[in-house]
Amino acid sequence: MSPVLVEHPAVGVVLLRLNRPEARNALNNAIRAALAEHFRRFGDDSSTRCIVLAGNETAFAAGADLKEVAELGAREMMQTGVRRLWKTIADCPKPVIAAVNGYALGGGCELAMHADIIVAGVGAKFGQPELGVGVIPGGGATQRLVRAVGKFKAMKILLTGESVSATQALEMGLVSEMVPDAEVESRALVLAKRIAELPPIAVMLCKEVVLTGQDCPLDAALNLERKAFDLLFDTQDQKEGMRAFIEKRKPVFEGR
Repeated sequence: MSPVLVEHPAVGVVLLRLNRPEARNALNNAIRAALAEHFRRFGDDSSTRCIVLAGNETAFAAGADLKEVAELGAREMMQTGVRRLWKTIADCPKPVIAAVNGYALGGGCELAMHADIIVAGVGAKFGQPELGVGVIPGGGATQRLVRAVGKFKAMKILLTGESVSATQALEMGLVSEMVPDAEVESRALVLAKRIAELPPIAVMLCKEVVLTGQDCPLDAALNLERKAFDLLFDTQDQKEGMRAFIEKRKPVFEGR
């Protein structure tokens, strides 16, 4: 049975579903490798315009599979190549939406934070409990969580290991939207379909500028934005979009 299921729910939209229900979708090497391969594949696929990442009704992903790593040494841990797999997800040029139900803890919370938009169910739980098992987060939480919610809220989550509810996550800016549990996936797909209808080159450049610019001085980041803005005037989609607006019709974007 594949650890990650691939679905195509709409034109331009790919749904990647974590598929270890017996382990609450704990992230083992098989899941990480499959995710990296899918993100690499669909990131390069011109027909893919948005990726939705989901778990199941009870768990998005309840952390790393500690059975695989508990007895490893530092050298062996480095040789697993886990960080390269995380980087493949982080480097995906396509917009990514995480649809989170249930537990998103440890590596599961870090996986969700690799997304560009997070839709959470009211029953979702987010947390970084790694200190409780003798380590710190290793999938980016010490950096991404601080950037998402600020130092003091991040420190409380990281240093206590306490999970936060979807309501708390929404209030602190960790998630984009909160919806009833039964509507998480459908809402994520509505957003994905909307994004898939937009000009893909402009969408990818927008994501790139936001992620690159957030760690740059403001003047440098604004320069990145200006260069990307100007570049888009050499695309057919820019011509189509503005002509359609002037002609009061719906544009058809082809990624050219």
